[in-house]
Amino acid sequence: MTYTGWFVEQFGAGLGWFLANLTLILAIAFPVMVGVALAVYADRKIWAAMQMRRGPNVVGPFGILQTFADAAKLFLKETIIPAGASTGVFLLAPMISFTLALVVWAVMPFDAGLVLADLNVGLLYIFAVSSMGVYGIIMSGWASNSKYAFLGGLRSAAQMVSYEVSMGFILVAVMMYAQSLNLSDIVLAQKGNVLGILNGNIFNPLLFPMGIMFFITALAETNRPPFDLPEAEAELVAGYQVEYSSMSFALFFLGEYANILFMCALIPTLFLGGWLPPLDLPFLYAIPGFVWFLSKMAFLFFLFAWVKATVPRYRYDQLMRLGWKVFLPLSLFWVVVVSGWLMFTGHFAAAPGVM
Repeated sequence: MTYTGWFVEQFGAGLGWFLANLTLILAIAFPVMVGVALAVYADRKIWAAMQMRRGPNVVGPFGILQTFADAAKLFLKETIIPAGASTGVFLLAPMISFTLALVVWAVMPFDAGLVLADLNVGLLYIFAVSSMGVYGIIMSGWASNSKYAFLGGLRSAAQMVSYEVSMGFILVAVMMYAQSLNLSDIVLAQKGNVLGILNGNIFNPLLFPMGIMFFITALAETNRPPFDLPEAEAELVAGYQVEYSSMSFALFFLGEYANILFMCALIPTLFLGGWLPPLDLPFLYAIPGFVWFLSKMAFLFFLFAWVKATVPRYRYDQLMRLGWKVFLPLSLFWVVVVSGWLMFTGHFAAAPGVM
């Protein structure tokens, strides 16, 4: 009996289906929220280690409860709405950002069959949801009735749009190689596809440049250093979030880190073999797939924090130049290279409907 079938048998068709899906949603949303709290703690500890200081070390053992204490402080604070703000839009913006940061996890496979919605167009779903994230940022910048918030919102919107174009071309190259838009199929297509023993597109010389570009693009897409121009403290204080406080600010903060964690999950799915071990050796499959997946997520998050601690912030003109004059033509050119090579080698021969 399937998981959903058990709920249907116990509670009836309508209520059973609803409870089964609600349980799955909570099973993803709750760990993501806990993961965000631990990611903030890990971020601060990694920065502290690289700057030769202690970081959080007072609240709880090793300071691990510091993030939860900060969350409680935000929850108990008063929500202040500026007098000139558009109240409805002002309050709706963080809700949109937070909701979109959660719903995008619906198609992420944590292990073989361990996915909420195994869509055939999973990549398109991710691209559509992530593209809508710009609405929350634009709405918050405009509704705050502040020049600093508005400028921060415009910066962030331009930045996200600029790098989403390059990200789209990179996804096209990965999709062509796997001949599928389904994330689970993309993971399985990476099994032993390099030298018959290496799992992961990153080991493929054809897709290795795409993996590097996607990592840098993910930094810009999530407003992480060195591309955190929307929140440049010396210029904009906190960018589009500058007028927000209490839980409205916390929703932006949670959404931002949930997006960072999602990128740390998407990169392994596309380029590091997802839940597969790095080497296609039988004894490595004794370790559960989700353990490999979470380990790769942790490694990617360490790289995100490492970059923040070591790389100085770009100027805004450098950010736009990199996106439009370097990554866009380079990713487009590499899509042509990948597609030409796949056609030359007959990689598309088995794909239905391809002449």
